[in-house]
Amino acid sequence: MAQKPVAAPAGSTLDRLPRVAKLGVGLLFVVLVGLLYFVVFFGDVDNDLTSARDSEDTLKTQLQQAEQSKVDYQKDFDEKNRREALVPTQKKILPDDPEMPAFLSAIQGVATVSGVNLTSWSPVDEQPQEFYVKVPMKLTLTGKFHQVAKFFHTVGQLSVGQLDRLINVENIQIKRAKGPVEDVEVDVECLATAFRALHAGEAPKRKPGAPR
Repeated sequence: MAQKPVAAPAGSTLDRLPRVAKLGVGLLFVVLVGLLYFVVFFGDVDNDLTSARDSEDTLKTQLQQAEQSKVDYQKDFDEKNRREALVPTQKKILPDDPEMPAFLSAIQGVATVSGVNLTSWSPVDEQPQEFYVKVPMKLTLTGKFHQVAKFFHTVGQLSVGQLDRLINVENIQIKRAKGPVEDVEVDVECLATAFRALHAGEAPKRKPGAPR
């Protein structure tokens, strides 16, 4: 009895492919693995780059803010120093106290230089204003007309720079004139006013119509 021929065992599809095809499949597999690795790796790198750019932008913004803060601080610091440097001058121009002896001494000095005779002086009640207090003094003086004019002019010059303290002359009244016209002598009353700073808690003068 004749035997049936035995079939060769079936191999895998890959085994049945020609060698060139096998190389192609292998190369394709390598390429796919490489692409997969590249996609995963590139995705991580891209995320890292994006994060780095965001961090860089944030740092740039913070640096700009820090530089602006430095500029603002320097401006405030310079302004503080400027104000502190002005305090002594402001205290002289607008002192905290009336300083009547210094006030009277300045007036007497101007009278001597001008050649007028300061016959009397008497302090008048202080007059609080909105930001300062007036410190008036009633004066009576005699002298030739040109000497009196020089007195008022010199006081005005003192108040604009030759004296630290401001002095204003107002309510000028010529009481009597005597002597020849070319050399007339006059008696004058006026109000010389200095100023001081308004103290904390001191009530300023209310403006007309201001609410109470």
